[in-house]
Amino acid sequence: MTDRRPGSLALSMSSEIEAATRRLMAALDALEGAAERRSEADRDEDELASRIHALGVDRSRLADELDTSLVRTRNLERANREIAAKLDAAIGSLRTVLNPEDERA
Repeated sequence: MTDRRPGSLALSMSSEIEAATRRLMAALDALEGAAERRSEADRDEDELASRIHALGVDRSRLADELDTSLVRTRNLERANREIAAKLDAAIGSLRTVLNPEDERA
């Protein structure tokens, strides 16, 4: 038969309560650790989103600068061609003035 002394029942209940309390404390510690890890992951995610946004802003700025540089380069190339044509015409005129006999030949 089983021993049903009042002291052993109280001791058994106390042991069960202590075991349950330890499990509860372990579960709460695990929950707190999970909450901290989640909070850290959220901070990392926010930092990453901020960096991505900054990269997007930099990319837009660089694209605008590149477009401006391309327009400026095209304008300079066009001006260079125009100046080269004018210089060739001026050189031709000078040659004609300095050496008129070259024109007759």
